Amino acid sequence: MFRLGLTTFALFFLVWAPAGFAQGKKKADPTRSVQGTVSTAGDVGVKGAVVQLKNVKTLQIRSFITQENGAYYFHELNPDHEYELTAEDQKSGTASPTKKLSSFDTQKVATINLKLGPKK
Repeated sequence: MFRLGLTTFALFFLVWAPAGFAQGKKKADPTRSVQGTVSTAGDVGVKGAVVQLKNVKTLQIRSFITQENGAYYFHELNPDHEYELTAEDQKSGTASPTKKLSSFDTQKVATINLKLGPKK
């Protein structure tokens, strides 16, 4: 009986102990982010501009309305996908050229600033 109890305890320890220790370790966050500012030709931040982020692989589009200083950010991006960024200000009728965030860019937090100009 003692031997059966010891065997059961050993089996329990071997199965459940590694799971308990594994939960204590945090995995590295596999995502990345992009941030930046939208500004006029005179380098003034534009509040209320719409920044669009397009996933080139899935064609999903996310939008962000810039803050007071023209700042924007997107989080939880797949590092294996490429993205295209554009900005548009409806009030002034201006837009930025498209910029790319490459899958080869290994930065955890990339900074891409967008400058508004006449629409093409």
